[in-house]
Amino acid sequence: MAENEAVHVSGGTVIFLGSDIIGRGDNRQLGSLLMQKFLHTIAGMHSGVHAILLMNDGVKLAVQDSHVLGELKQLEDRGVEVLACGTCLARLELTDKIAAGKVSSMDEITGKMLQADKVISL
Repeated sequence: MAENEAVHVSGGTVIFLGSDIIGRGDNRQLGSLLMQKFLHTIAGMHSGVHAILLMNDGVKLAVQDSHVLGELKQLEDRGVEVLACGTCLARLELTDKIAAGKVSSMDEITGKMLQADKVISL
């Protein structure tokens, strides 16, 4: 391999969740239900998802009493990395409440996105 050749490390698919709901609008209950159904569906598939990246209000999905905690733990059991933004957790005062995944940094989250073959952002 030539010295200047880039080595491609396959990162599969990563899902970026910047919110604790899917969609926009005033109906948070519907958005919450859609998020739960999405994660449940992903957890039940052989989807090729390698990581789920949580930022902003998305970190609320990985804390104690989250309505999708079971789905996130099931994904982890299948080998999917769940990374929650440490800055977001700290700002929302949730760092000590994380119950799925691990606290991560902007460097690690950005690296996962850049190495991925595909990033799905919801």
